[in-house]
Amino acid sequence: MTSPWSNWAGNHTATPARVAHPASASELGECLRAAASEGLAVKAVGSGHSFTPAALTDGVRVELDRMASLVRVDGNLVTVQAGMKLSSLNATLAANGLAMPNLGDIDAQTISGALSTGTHGTGAGYGCLSTFIEALTLVTADGAELSCSATQNPDLFAAARVNIGALGVLSTVTLRCVPAFTLRADERPASLNDVWSGLDEHVGTNEHFEFYWFPYTDRVQMKRNNTVPAADAPLPGWRRWLDDDFLSNTVFGAACRLGRAIPATVPTVSRVSARALSARTYTASSHEVFCTPRRVRFVEMEYGLPRAALREAFDGLRKIVDGLPYKIQFPVEVRFTAADDIWLSHGYGRDNAYVAIHQYVGAPYEEYFRRFEEVTTPLGGRPHWGKMNFRTADSLAQAYPRFADFTALRDKLDPNRVFANVYTERVLGA
Repeated sequence: MTSPWSNWAGNHTATPARVAHPASASELGECLRAAASEGLAVKAVGSGHSFTPAALTDGVRVELDRMASLVRVDGNLVTVQAGMKLSSLNATLAANGLAMPNLGDIDAQTISGALSTGTHGTGAGYGCLSTFIEALTLVTADGAELSCSATQNPDLFAAARVNIGALGVLSTVTLRCVPAFTLRADERPASLNDVWSGLDEHVGTNEHFEFYWFPYTDRVQMKRNNTVPAADAPLPGWRRWLDDDFLSNTVFGAACRLGRAIPATVPTVSRVSARALSARTYTASSHEVFCTPRRVRFVEMEYGLPRAALREAFDGLRKIVDGLPYKIQFPVEVRFTAADDIWLSHGYGRDNAYVAIHQYVGAPYEEYFRRFEEVTTPLGGRPHWGKMNFRTADSLAQAYPRFADFTALRDKLDPNRVFANVYTERVLGA
C-alpha cells in the first residue's frame, strides 16, 4: 500500500499504485520500462511546489531523493542530478565559489521541478532558470537515456528545458554558472505612481527589479538588487529575523487567518501593512538575497505578458479585486524577464512582465483567478506551468509559436502517454 501524496499548498492529492526511489539513471530506466509494460502512468515528483496537478498519478510515483548529488564541476559548468533541491544547489555552488546567475524567491523546489515548469526570477537581462542549462539527460518511457545540448539533439534541447514532465524524467542537468557574487538589496515602500512614472528606468537601470502591490491601496514595496564588490553592509541577524521570519511569516500568517475568519478586516490590514513597511538596504551573497523563507501557505496563478501589456493587465486586475465578493489577502507580485528560445518557456520570443496573484489557503480564489485569466489571455498571456490556470491545449497553441513542435516531439518520445496525467492532457491535448 502507498500513502497519498499532497503538494505544498494542499490543493492536490493522489495515491499511486506504487512509489519508486531510483538511485541512478539505469534504475530509473528500469522503473520506466516496467511501468510502461504494465500500462501504468508515471510521474516524477519533486518537493510539491507546483500549484497544478502536474505531478499527480495513480500509477507510479517516482521520487528522485536518491538522485540528488553533485556529479562534477568543470569550470563554471556544474552537473547535478535532477533530484537536488535548489537550496542544496546554492550551498554546493557557494562551496565551489560559484552561483546561479539569477534565482526565484523560493529555494525549496528540486532543480528538475523548477526547470520543467519555467521557474524564473526577475531581471531584464535574464530569462527563466532553464536558460542557464548547458546540457541535460532525459530518460524516456522505453528506458533510453537521451542527452542533449544546443549542438546535440538541439530540438530535444529546445523542448526538454521546459517540458512539464511530458517527455520523460530528467536525470542530470548541466548548468552554466557564474563566479559567486554579492548583491546590494534596496527595498522600500512607494506609491503606484512612483512605479508607473519611472518603470522603464526601474527595469532598465537595475539588474533585478520587482514590486509588490498591496490590494485596496495605492502602495507598493519596490525591490532592487544589484551586484557590488563586497558584502560591506550585512543585515543584522535580528533585523533579518524580524523582517523575514517574524513579520513576513508569523505575523502575516496570523493576519491571513484573521482575514479568512473576518473578511471585513482585510482592507484595513492591507493598508496598515503597506504603511508599516520601512526601507532597508543591505548586502549579502546572491542566493541569500534572492531567496526568502515562505511558511504561510497559499495558492497562486502567474501570467507572463508582453511588457507593453502590463499596465492594461494590472489596471484590469485592480478592477477585479475591487469587484470581488470576497477579499484578497496577499500582495500581487510583478517581475520582469528577458526573451528566450525555449519552446514552452513563457518568455519564448519576447521580453516578459509577470503578474503573480495569490490567495491564502482555505480562502475563496476561483473567481479571482478566472477573471484575471480572462483579462490576460487576449493580451498574449502565458500561464506559468507550475501555477494554477484554466487554459486548454487549443487556447495555449495560440499563445506559443512552437507549441505544435513540442506536441509532435511528445508524440514521438511518448506515443503511449506513459507520462500523461489530467494536467498534461488538458494543457497539451490527448
